[in-house]
Amino acid sequence: MARSKSSKAWLREHVTDPYVHRAKAEGYRSRAAFKLIELDAKDRLLAAGQAVVDLGATPGGWAQVAAPRVGPRGRVIAVDLLDMEPVAGVTFIQGDFSTDETLAAIDAALGGRPVDLVLSDMAPNMSGVNASDAARMVYLNELTADFAFERMSAEGALLMKTFQGQGFPELMKALRGRFGQVMSRKPDASRDRSAEMYLLVRKPRR
Repeated sequence: MARSKSSKAWLREHVTDPYVHRAKAEGYRSRAAFKLIELDAKDRLLAAGQAVVDLGATPGGWAQVAAPRVGPRGRVIAVDLLDMEPVAGVTFIQGDFSTDETLAAIDAALGGRPVDLVLSDMAPNMSGVNASDAARMVYLNELTADFAFERMSAEGALLMKTFQGQGFPELMKALRGRFGQVMSRKPDASRDRSAEMYLLVRKPRR
């Protein structure tokens, strides 16, 4: 089957991407690792002893960054619908984080600890219909924010991927009503053509 123009363009971009080459050279499973590395350097997200939950973790690039930075006293719990090859120092839970069964498994793995950092590099399967894709992204962001709000410590943080588009202003308003700090970030490792950005959310209002 002949490749489409878009798939050829993606392949060409992937092959020439310096972050793809760095990921291979440094042993990371995905180029996304460098997004977290950059944001951690800027915002001091990760520290020794933290409890971290990584939602949508597969293939494990963010978990690879988080585990050595929280160290043996910390805890990293990675969650995904898809299977993930083991990462040293990481507890993996396969399932949908919005279901009662998976939430119970996450809470059991936390052992009663509040979460210091929730990470989410998740995005819905994209249909190409902008309005529909934007609505599904916002819904995913809302679920992630609910998860974080219910489990994060008073000094905890949430870092999650989002897209600007339909529903984004309403999402920001809702987040600002529940959290004292809501900031946007666009790491250099995000491709220029990508509409993705990251929201850094802190200080839950309780």
